[in-house]
Amino acid sequence: MERLIYLDNAATTKTAPEVVEAMLPYFTEKFGNPSSVYSFASGNKDVIGRQRDAIAEVLGAKGNEIYFTAGGSESDNWALKAAAEAYGDKGNHIITTKIEHHAILHTAEYLEKRGFEVTYLDVDEDGRVSLDELKSAIRPSTILISVMYANNEIGTIQPIREIGRIARENGILFHTDAVQAFGQIPIDVDECGIDMLSASGHKLNGPKGIGFLYIRKGVKIRSFVHGGAQERKRRAGTENVPGIVGLGTAVKRAAASMKERMEQESGLRDYLIDRVIAEIPHCRLNGHRTERLPNNANFSFRFVEGESLLIMLDGKGICGSSGSACTSGSLDPSHVLLAIGLPHEIAHGSLRLTLGEETTKEEIDYVVESLKEIVGTLRNMSPLYEDFLKKAE
Repeated sequence: MERLIYLDNAATTKTAPEVVEAMLPYFTEKFGNPSSVYSFASGNKDVIGRQRDAIAEVLGAKGNEIYFTAGGSESDNWALKAAAEAYGDKGNHIITTKIEHHAILHTAEYLEKRGFEVTYLDVDEDGRVSLDELKSAIRPSTILISVMYANNEIGTIQPIREIGRIARENGILFHTDAVQAFGQIPIDVDECGIDMLSASGHKLNGPKGIGFLYIRKGVKIRSFVHGGAQERKRRAGTENVPGIVGLGTAVKRAAASMKERMEQESGLRDYLIDRVIAEIPHCRLNGHRTERLPNNANFSFRFVEGESLLIMLDGKGICGSSGSACTSGSLDPSHVLLAIGLPHEIAHGSLRLTLGEETTKEEIDYVVESLKEIVGTLRNMSPLYEDFLKKAE
């Protein structure tokens, strides 16, 4: 393939060279188990502590509130399952939304089968939660509110500070899945009243297979993996030292460049959105126009099937997606797009393009011109589009 334009950074990002460089010694020269007592290995315990502190600083948290996991899905599972177990004596009600990642939705379904009651909040056409509906959903038995910081498909950012305030006023734990948001936009757990937060390394130019769960000090959360004293006895298993070093390096790197990246990516994002909306008829932007992640653009094209669109884009060296990478093999339309009110036939014609720090204006121009050509070709093959044109005459 002569050309590669990678616009699927919400699915995963390229591991930054300096991240790989920082990790390499911990596969070879510094391979010791941090739990061992001899100095060759125990030095790695200090290394882990430094990464923990660096990540905590970015969140406005404390180092001993960061627990390393295998990634965002594990962190989400841990937050919901452990909170349900620990606070089950207080109540059995959990509030979340209809547009959460499946790591949350499937865990909530798991808990429902075990006697917990879950309220799935609707969202508006932009994908935002109604604070009034959230307040109305709260019961005396509510023990946890879990609302994602920003949606992985349509990029909409939720009113997290307000949600955190509501949770705090009602004495309810507040968890947020920040897998897409962490490292992309500023987050302060104290300002937002966040009790638990999930994040993943490979979404911010770090390695795959590593993430963390922030747990505010004082939150009564049980162990998730049993078998050892690692992670202060809450998650057993020999620590993934190279991954932790890679995650810490990626987080420090993301924090240092965040302001510049936000300006650059949001400018290119808006340029992409404006061109697509202006130059391709019968399409719409999904998600909030301004309260969205800096790098996210999600479109629906009428009379176009999303899978065909992706295949033809791939033929031109363009990588995008029709939604979450975790469900890209599914023929069902996105649950997020259905939740914001799109009919099935329009939801099926969706395209998510997520920019990265290396994306250029020239690449965006090439993508828009390719989209115009491909959408035109697919519509000319569509009997539904042909009927639409006849009725419009």
